[in-house]
Amino acid sequence: MSDETPICSAKGCRVAAVWVLAWNNPKIHTPERRKTWLACDEHREHLSQFLGVRGMLKDVVPLEEWTDQRS
Repeated sequence: MSDETPICSAKGCRVAAVWVLAWNNPKIHTPERRKTWLACDEHREHLSQFLGVRGMLKDVVPLEEWTDQRS
């Protein structure tokens, strides 16, 4: 793993990320704004639930697809 390899955003996890969780806090962000967390396969569901319960999760896409969309 190089210094440029995206890693999972879960606390203490150092595994390569394969998912992007796009989110927005409607209390402080404009509707079109998207913040992102990265997730490995193991933490995808946990992080999605954390954001989802708070009404902030907007989309979950494979990292490769997210990167292609931004290129």
